[in-house]
Amino acid sequence: MSEVTIVATGLGFPEGPVVCADGSVVLTEIRNGRCSRVSPDGTTSVFSNTGGGPNGLAIGPDGAFYLCNNGGSRYVEGTSMGQGPHPDYKFGSIQRLDPQTGEPTTLYTECNGNKLSAPNDLVFDVHGGFYFTDLGKRYERHRDHGGLYYALPDGSKIVELAFPILSPNGCGLSPDGKTLYAADTEGARLWAFDIEGPGVLKAPEPFHPHSGRVIAGLPGRARFDSLAVMANGNIAVATLTTGYITEFSPAGDLVREVKMPDIYPTNICFGGADMCTAYITLSDSGCLGVMQWPEPGLKLNFG
Repeated sequence: MSEVTIVATGLGFPEGPVVCADGSVVLTEIRNGRCSRVSPDGTTSVFSNTGGGPNGLAIGPDGAFYLCNNGGSRYVEGTSMGQGPHPDYKFGSIQRLDPQTGEPTTLYTECNGNKLSAPNDLVFDVHGGFYFTDLGKRYERHRDHGGLYYALPDGSKIVELAFPILSPNGCGLSPDGKTLYAADTEGARLWAFDIEGPGVLKAPEPFHPHSGRVIAGLPGRARFDSLAVMANGNIAVATLTTGYITEFSPAGDLVREVKMPDIYPTNICFGGADMCTAYITLSDSGCLGVMQWPEPGLKLNFG
């Protein structure tokens, strides 16, 4: 397996990388409240001044970028990760970014009258809607509940699917579109949800808050962040603190662990002609890395 090559540096806690048709990578900088474009030669330029805390990013059916914005965090000297909400924090949101200008438009700030707390990651299904996670804002002595949602990109519909979940982070769809995976940060658990229709999950059993099942997890100090699904159905999960990309089979078997040069590898996405080029956000050091993965990633429905 190849080594990680650093493509770009000086990023403010990068997340949400998206490989574009021209070979550039658009990603979020949570700490800097913006999205940036990294050209193939490593040149970085601002794509969108979104404000708040831009996190997960995906291309929708109209070619625009759709963003999970956590509303902003407070930063303490000597730490790279946010420590609770920013003083100006009011709510989280889902935003649409114009593909040419980067101009942000806010689509959703609440569901069923409840504010979105800290939207984190999203994935589009073949029908053109998207599933997204809300991590739940962390405060000094308490935290908001997290959850799973489904929404349409025109701003017309948002549905709560699973609530509460402790700390849902990355999400992805199986190759057949019948399973939704969600990584739970605290406790390093990987959930799977059966999909019965667009934005419809299998109903939970009595006395259960949702129908998800834990298919994999890790012991010790590991914490899960974002994930990507492989073409063969495996799930590659960015693993915090221990600093690995951890790949599991759909049955929950550990396939491989690949050490990263950073304690906070937060996200992985795939590109290249064979979909084996893995781009990884290395967020503690503020870098974007690239390496060749042994298996191809799954091609997303749009983009």
